[in-house]
Amino acid sequence: MVLSRRMFLKACGCAAGALGAGALVGCGSDGAAGSAAAGADGAAPAAGVGVGPDGESQVVITMTPSSEPAAGFDPLVNWGAGEHVHEPLIQSTLIATDNNLAFVNDLATDYGCSDDGLTWTFHIRDDVKFTDGVPLTAEDVAFTINGIVNGQAAEADLSMVREARAVDAVTCEIAMERPNNALLYTLAVVGIVPAHGYGEDYGEHPIGSGRYMLEQWDRGQQVILRANPDYYGEKPLMDRVVVLFMEEDASLAAASAGTVDVAYTSAALAGAVPAGYTLLNCASVDSRGISLPCNPAGTDVVVEGDMVYMGGNDVTSDIAVRRALNLGIDRAAMIEHVLAGFGRAAYSVGDGMPWSSAAMEVETDVAAAEALLDEAGWARGDGGMRSRDGVPCAFDLYYAANDSTRQALAYDFADQCAALGIAVTPKGASWDDIYVRQYADPVLWGWGSNSPVELYELTYSTGWGNYAQYMNETVDANLEAAQAARTVEESYPFYQAAQWDAASGTGVAPEGAATWVWLANVDHLYFEREGLAVAEQKPHPHGHGWSFVNNIDRWSWS
Repeated sequence: MVLSRRMFLKACGCAAGALGAGALVGCGSDGAAGSAAAGADGAAPAAGVGVGPDGESQVVITMTPSSEPAAGFDPLVNWGAGEHVHEPLIQSTLIATDNNLAFVNDLATDYGCSDDGLTWTFHIRDDVKFTDGVPLTAEDVAFTINGIVNGQAAEADLSMVREARAVDAVTCEIAMERPNNALLYTLAVVGIVPAHGYGEDYGEHPIGSGRYMLEQWDRGQQVILRANPDYYGEKPLMDRVVVLFMEEDASLAAASAGTVDVAYTSAALAGAVPAGYTLLNCASVDSRGISLPCNPAGTDVVVEGDMVYMGGNDVTSDIAVRRALNLGIDRAAMIEHVLAGFGRAAYSVGDGMPWSSAAMEVETDVAAAEALLDEAGWARGDGGMRSRDGVPCAFDLYYAANDSTRQALAYDFADQCAALGIAVTPKGASWDDIYVRQYADPVLWGWGSNSPVELYELTYSTGWGNYAQYMNETVDANLEAAQAARTVEESYPFYQAAQWDAASGTGVAPEGAATWVWLANVDHLYFEREGLAVAEQKPHPHGHGWSFVNNIDRWSWS
């Protein structure tokens, strides 16, 4: 088992300094990026809004400080396919996904896989040039893929790849270590870099062939992208994109001052819609769930080399407790209390995706939860709390201390558990401290992506996200069969069987091992300036950042 790349990312716990409402919007800007706020009476924004310094169409948006790529715009590190996956914009990809998450061609004209699943062949366009004028060829595709496969800092998961090789200028073959159709999900967000123009400073000075070029980057403050005039595809409708990195309160202040066109926000602030703006609600697969260790306390978990982590929990190792938690939590009430209704109940890491299973869904049934605990010998004592053989039915619940939403979810969860007679103590901590406890204590995580890779890693016995440490050969076999399937469509039944296989009575669903208790899918909320037409969004994955602008080239002003 290897450590998750997430364990070492500081982005989730780090934040650049918050910017005030008067943040930079580019050298020489005439203030047209929200130069005049809408009036208090809600009148339309003044002329000039949506117009850049050279008269081009422009949009100014805010993102979280953790959205700023620490290593710059380098796909061989973490741009596009890192912690929060998104289309790389500056670079082209072999394939992409449409709004229904179906694969569509970008650089590729066609592609296919050998019968044994060990060789993928991609044919690419012959009319694409990098922004330095050099044609893009299969050599660049192979260079990019091999750079990720062999790169120590790469966060895109191409572990299933042995090597890529250019057959000719427009043909690239990818040799696999093992059959794995999940390759396609990664390639849909891996930007192709130039073999001739890649160096140590590439992240700061990226050369790409995508819809946009990097115009300016002021670290800790902003990024400015400009439409690529030589882009081979449909001309972007939005010529210039300004991204300001801000904390949540600063994002609200910027919208209130009218200096931005789209400002991210949260359920706690969603009621404070500034004049001249509307609230944009984007559905997500951004799930919040709690991992439930399945082994007794004292089970050491060797994660990497000689690093040993404490593992196991004497309370959550009882399957009756895990199933009772899934049955006894009122998710709808939690979403109303904590998210002001801006969310939906979560039952898995991929609700609503083609690989999700209806067996993961569970109706709230407090009486059934109580009966499970009673039958398992967890008896109520003084004060209504349960215990068994002198062991309190109690555990600590860790959450990221810098995340107010997770804190509120943790405390609401604890209140609901108390009614069941289970004593839960929320503990806010840094990610460094949480990682030490991740196999021994329940942790409130944030997950969700537009691919089944996370389902695999959170469920497979040696997956980097198997915090519950539940190991089952049948579940593993189904997950292996899913990845080895000839097409992604053929993989879905196997992913569903890994969650619950009625024939064998195995799986991680609430009626099975109940390895997680999922709580909510968090809606992604934005203040959108009136007159701006944000294009239809794909379901947003985890992370309030670049996935929102996947299709910013199709945004426009009315």
